[in-house]
Amino acid sequence: MDGRGLVRAVKAVGVVGAAQGVRAVRAAWRRRRIDAAGLPARGAERARVPGPVTGADPGPGGGVIRFERSELRVMVTVAGAVFWGWDGAGPEPSYALAGPCPEPDPRAVLEPDKDGGWRVVAERVTVAVSRHGAVEVRTPGGVLLRRDLPPRWWEPREGGVARWVQRSEVAADARFFGLGGRASGPRLRNGTYRLWNTDPGRAFGPAEDPLYITMPVQMVVADAGTHLAFHDSTWDGTVVLHEGEEGAGSGHDRPGSCELRMDGGPLRCWVVVGAPARVLHVWTQLTGAPAVPPAWALGHHHARWGFGSEQEVRRIVAGYRERGLPLDAVHLDIDHYDGHRVFTVDRERFPKLPVLAEELRRDGVRLVSIVDPAVKAEPGNAVYDAGTAADAFVRDASKRPVLGVVWPGDAVYPDFTDPQVRAWWGGLYEERLRQGFAGFWNDMNEPVSFAAFGEATLPRSARHALEGRGGDHREAHNVYGLCMARAGYEGLRELRPEERPFLFSRSGWAGMQRYGGTWSGDVATGWPGLRASLSLVLGLGLCGVPYSGPDVGGFDGSPSPELYLRWFQLAAHLPLFRTHAALRAGRREPWEFGAEVLEHARVALAERRRLLPYFVTLAHLARRTGAPYVRPVWWGAPEDRDLRDCEDAFLLGDCLLVAPVLDRGTERRAVRLPAGRWYDTVTEEAYEGPGQVLLKAPLSRIPVLARAGAVLPVRGADGGLELEVWAPARGRTGGGLVVSDAGDGWEEPETERFTARWERDRVVVEREWEAGRSEPSYPVRVRGLGPR
Repeated sequence: MDGRGLVRAVKAVGVVGAAQGVRAVRAAWRRRRIDAAGLPARGAERARVPGPVTGADPGPGGGVIRFERSELRVMVTVAGAVFWGWDGAGPEPSYALAGPCPEPDPRAVLEPDKDGGWRVVAERVTVAVSRHGAVEVRTPGGVLLRRDLPPRWWEPREGGVARWVQRSEVAADARFFGLGGRASGPRLRNGTYRLWNTDPGRAFGPAEDPLYITMPVQMVVADAGTHLAFHDSTWDGTVVLHEGEEGAGSGHDRPGSCELRMDGGPLRCWVVVGAPARVLHVWTQLTGAPAVPPAWALGHHHARWGFGSEQEVRRIVAGYRERGLPLDAVHLDIDHYDGHRVFTVDRERFPKLPVLAEELRRDGVRLVSIVDPAVKAEPGNAVYDAGTAADAFVRDASKRPVLGVVWPGDAVYPDFTDPQVRAWWGGLYEERLRQGFAGFWNDMNEPVSFAAFGEATLPRSARHALEGRGGDHREAHNVYGLCMARAGYEGLRELRPEERPFLFSRSGWAGMQRYGGTWSGDVATGWPGLRASLSLVLGLGLCGVPYSGPDVGGFDGSPSPELYLRWFQLAAHLPLFRTHAALRAGRREPWEFGAEVLEHARVALAERRRLLPYFVTLAHLARRTGAPYVRPVWWGAPEDRDLRDCEDAFLLGDCLLVAPVLDRGTERRAVRLPAGRWYDTVTEEAYEGPGQVLLKAPLSRIPVLARAGAVLPVRGADGGLELEVWAPARGRTGGGLVVSDAGDGWEEPETERFTARWERDRVVVEREWEAGRSEPSYPVRVRGLGPR
């Protein structure tokens, strides 16, 4: 037994009693026995490579290239995405894709290449395949972006699942981003990154890896261009990254490299090339448009594990109201359940929950419920009885329900890879809606089963439906949270078809943006945790998940007033703005940190409320284009190497640059600016980029700059929409988009386009129509008109 693991597990469950520690020991031994009986022995293996090329057959969008011991299918879609799959692997079935395989490009041509290889030539990309199976992705001009060396498989001699490895090379100057939620990012340095969704079982900092959301999705940025690579296998694996070195050795560049090792699954890959905006647009066309949260979900949320009672919730809400602080949602954690049983309510502490929810809604505050997947294995528990009757729970190889340990004690797990189970689970949300909840956060869905040693999840031999194909937890683990989110989202659409669901999930996989967003999970209280919070949001956005945010103040411990305020100021500019803390952590209400912090937090809350129309616009643009709300500063200029290495600031949409304070005692900080003129939004002083400037960052605020020419929709003093226009530089023009949506429904709101330009000595703002131009119907406020 791993002693460190035992200590960690007992600490994790200690808050609900020592009996859980005993259960965790039993669960670990039970898991080991189940896998010993249910997993096939690996045995002897034989290695295989493709071998030399033997021929090729044209096909839609490309064709099939045959090798002595394998074959490779290459296809370019109409949108320019490249797919290739070895050993007959096609794009489907896939948990990542939002629908049927995209249409192949009829203009893509398979033709012979040099040295006996083949290539597929399309308008946006060329794919060259060598005679031994190396795959190169090139721009139409012939510039090499990525070279995948011939893969290697290790096949069990007596049948079973083959492991494989794929090594890739990129430019020496390339930088890696993505791979899901990585606390050490957003730029991923040299190292090994695991692809196995994991609850660390404690508060985490930048060094912790893996975390709750892992994805085999890389964004690679180099001078030659940007590309996204996605290896569509849900199995456990590792990614080993090595950045390149220019002029290494005898004056030659050493390319960057990525080695992907997977325990199974098909060897298939998607690659999208182009500017970052185009790459993510095509990526979300493949994997699904991000869900648009209801407008209220873009406001401020307050959560805590341990509210304890209706009276405590009312006290917190009254504290916000009495101090004139905006509040849009309150989240209830597992302590509002009856004995931690999902889809129940503790009637002693929350005797009139629907009444509380209605009171809060009248004050503009929504109630949000946690939802855990584990169901207490107890006859008489309505959810357990219904799930047993529906044969909804994951079973082992002997067809017995898999028993784990979570907050309610011994528990079973719905098999969300079964469409019928998803439909059953989605219907259970009717109980939550009757209680008055307006939104939901899925937790513990990696999935977690407390274990004193070994992995804190289900046995790898546990059986899953996998949409009727059948398989085990080795293949289902990483998509368990994704499928749970799908079950909730589709259930809510059935139950409340007139409302957009609000759902976010701690775990997920590629395509999870279709059903909502995520949050940081249990980020540690401390300055490193604050920095990790930004890394997670940026990295997830580059994987196609635009809606996320951290626990303000960190999940554990008691932040200092300064740390809390800097976290609060950062989160006020992130998509999900939520305070949250553990059961035994310090308070997180702004007034608990003294009068000075309260007043500065009030300013941050007021600014978030003022920017709500801009956040609404960004949410709708994310759905239509795939562009995240929060973007790295290199978003518009990936060729700028200084910007590529900037990790402590970000763009909020096209208009704002936010430079949070991430270190203790900071009152001035350097800010790396992209090209163009930028205005300090408080002083209205102008700065010219590209370059670095030193800006004041007093405790009262963090530096936020507006791009010259930007047209931002903001909330005016009267509560209506107003256009805030930042003067363009002389001789230049500017503009912006506005999507007005104050509701929670499915109506497609209109997108309005505005331009800003100098006309003699004044800035003129006009709305662009198909038929021409007109004056805006909103009030206009022009800023940045000081000395230029």
